Amino acid sequence: MPTVALVDDDRNILTSLRIVLETEGYLVRTYNDGASGLEGLTSEPPDLAILDIKMPRMDGMELLRRLRQESELPVIFLTSKDEEIDELFGLKMGADDYIKKPFSQRLLLERVKAIMRRSAARAVEPVKKDASNILERGLLVMDEERHTCTWDNKPVTLTVTEFLILQSLAQRPGVVKSRDALMDAAYDDQVYVDDRTIDSHIKRLRKKFKVVDDNFDVIETLYGVGYRFKEKSAP
Repeated sequence: MPTVALVDDDRNILTSLRIVLETEGYLVRTYNDGASGLEGLTSEPPDLAILDIKMPRMDGMELLRRLRQESELPVIFLTSKDEEIDELFGLKMGADDYIKKPFSQRLLLERVKAIMRRSAARAVEPVKKDASNILERGLLVMDEERHTCTWDNKPVTLTVTEFLILQSLAQRPGVVKSRDALMDAAYDDQVYVDDRTIDSHIKRLRKKFKVVDDNFDVIETLYGVGYRFKEKSAP
């Protein structure tokens, strides 16, 4: 039974979301502030966490920052309408998605299901390594089944969303992928995200790769068009 952790200081939201998620078959754990949430998420990691941004003792941003020091746990942020900057900053820090309050419980449920489906492969270690699931592009190697990524033999830890976006770009070097195309690759059809979400994930990807190689520049931006994975230069 998949486990979802809810971290929010609004008890009404905790109660209503618990009922919705448990009705769909999820095991739900709740925390009413960031500090207790961090303790619970690290001692008993769930399959996905839903975090409010504004909370006492420790806000959602700080909670995510600490989580990302040692975990790529899928995270959805809950934000208020006036927190646009926080939304973008949260995505840059490694959140997989965000939803604005007030929100449709059905929308939240669909996004939880989408992320759960995309991350399910992490929990399955294949018995035999299938070369067809290995994507190699120069210094980049991506193993879809194991959800691993390396650059010049150095590991780069990606969230599910980041992995799917990079995989979509790297599958066809030189081909421009619009933001809509990248949304389709990373999100289910019924899940709506705006352009800035993709831009934030791309910035996060570049930052992660520059940690292992400051000269990383294979993700190109074509302003007003989209992104592409750079074709190998001729010798």
